[in-house]
Amino acid sequence: MKKKALPLVAAMTLLVSGVLSGCGGGQTSGGPTPSADAGENVTVKFMHLWPAGSSKQHNMIVSNIVEEYQTANPNVKIDLEVLSNDQYKEKIKVLASSNQLPDIGLTWAAGYLQPYVEGNKFATLDDVLDGGLRDSFVSGTTEAYAVDGKTYGLPLELNIAPIYYNKEIFKKYNLEVPKTFDEFKTVVKTLADNGIAPITVGNKEPWTGSMWYMYLADRIGGPEALTNAINRTSSFEDPALIQAAAEIQNLVDLNAFVKGYNGLSNEEAKGPFMNGQAGMYMMGTWELPNYTTNEDVPKEFKDSIGFFKFPTVEGGKGDSNSFVGGPGVGLFVSENSKVKEQAKDFAAFFVQKWGERSVTDAGVIPATKVDTSKLDLPQMYIDVLNELSNASNITLYADVQMSAAVAQVHLNMIQSLYGKQISPEEFAKKQEEALSNDK
Repeated sequence: MKKKALPLVAAMTLLVSGVLSGCGGGQTSGGPTPSADAGENVTVKFMHLWPAGSSKQHNMIVSNIVEEYQTANPNVKIDLEVLSNDQYKEKIKVLASSNQLPDIGLTWAAGYLQPYVEGNKFATLDDVLDGGLRDSFVSGTTEAYAVDGKTYGLPLELNIAPIYYNKEIFKKYNLEVPKTFDEFKTVVKTLADNGIAPITVGNKEPWTGSMWYMYLADRIGGPEALTNAINRTSSFEDPALIQAAAEIQNLVDLNAFVKGYNGLSNEEAKGPFMNGQAGMYMMGTWELPNYTTNEDVPKEFKDSIGFFKFPTVEGGKGDSNSFVGGPGVGLFVSENSKVKEQAKDFAAFFVQKWGERSVTDAGVIPATKVDTSKLDLPQMYIDVLNELSNASNITLYADVQMSAAVAQVHLNMIQSLYGKQISPEEFAKKQEEALSNDK
């Protein structure tokens, strides 16, 4: 099964121009009209991955949308189940295998979506989009959730992964934002020599470590090096991809990563950064609320956080305006749902309300067009949008591009690479074998 990178730069540019100029074709405040039969009491099961503890703003938005929908549809009860990211992914697989998926849940695009579609687990949503909703989305986003011309997910977010950094720590040690990878390694060495964890990463969830590898692959081999290896027009044993793996191990040797990184979850690894004990943290822009709008995070800390683009590598083919990212999560409706009509109705309602509220309430970059010309947005949010307007490339997260089986090999190899249990050459070979055997 071949996959290819998504044409997201145009989509991102359209989003940014709409957000910054106010001409993005904003949606109406009412959203779609709920249509569940008034006399029929139904329960729609909705499972998501934004716990109140770690994703307060997201969780609050979901609860508010559910409350609004139930008020307008007193005969419909939305039954929520909330899990952490990894718990969610594990449970979805189990529920799908037993045909017990929730009526509505969250999915990722491309390779993640594919097996669920092939297994007839997700319902097509073109009927929802063709009812007037399609024009609400930024161009190019729904296509990421399409298979063979049919749409199986309604995207909620767009994301990139910058490097967040603590400006106060950098100032204390007279460090400048690095423009080149050599400068970056100097920052790492300075922090490590002074007893500060340079980078925090929770590689027990190796998608977090994968992003560092992906950027190095991009900066060394160019924006298409990794994607071409995945879609089989090239090989994972490309020297540039092997060099990227070697650079990860060079960072390990420099004590770049927080102690115990291979045994820490992302949530656990986030702690040192949020507590001012680590200099840098790479994560998707879904983290923006913690640095802008989350009232539980002290203002002093939020004021101390900035972000920068992954540095260039001398002699490499990539540029600093190329990002790792892509569509975030989207909504699916179960093909086997007994309340499919109500589930689709709620999904349509949800995506529009999410687009309206996630901008200001959670600092989320939505997949739907929103007129934000009169909104007071945090500066970091505006800065991220400006970066998106200048993006030369957006490479979709590697594990999302891959089939589930190959993605698991990739993630296993990422953890082994960081643990120095395999060589860069072995790292590449194992993934090349998995991709070659993928049908």
